[in-house]
Amino acid sequence: MMPTAQMSSRGGPWRLYVALMGATEWPDFRWERPTPVPTITERRAALATLGFEQVPGSQWSWIEDTVTHGDDASPVLLIATVDVRELTGGAS
Repeated sequence: MMPTAQMSSRGGPWRLYVALMGATEWPDFRWERPTPVPTITERRAALATLGFEQVPGSQWSWIEDTVTHGDDASPVLLIATVDVRELTGGAS
């Protein structure tokens, strides 16, 4: 199963992390700003820092959720996902 990178924000800083099955900690990167949304170039650089790259041909997809599950008045949580793979040699 291929790992997935996810990027999320609750209106504050953006966090990008790689969801690794069976791992106790996931590699992550933060942009300490609420706007603008990190560019694809910034995401690519952050993934490389973590030892991963976007799978060729895959695209970021976005979903919207609520901070409080089932509460439509709750603040929105934005989540983006993309398939990734380890860079040759892995994280440094």
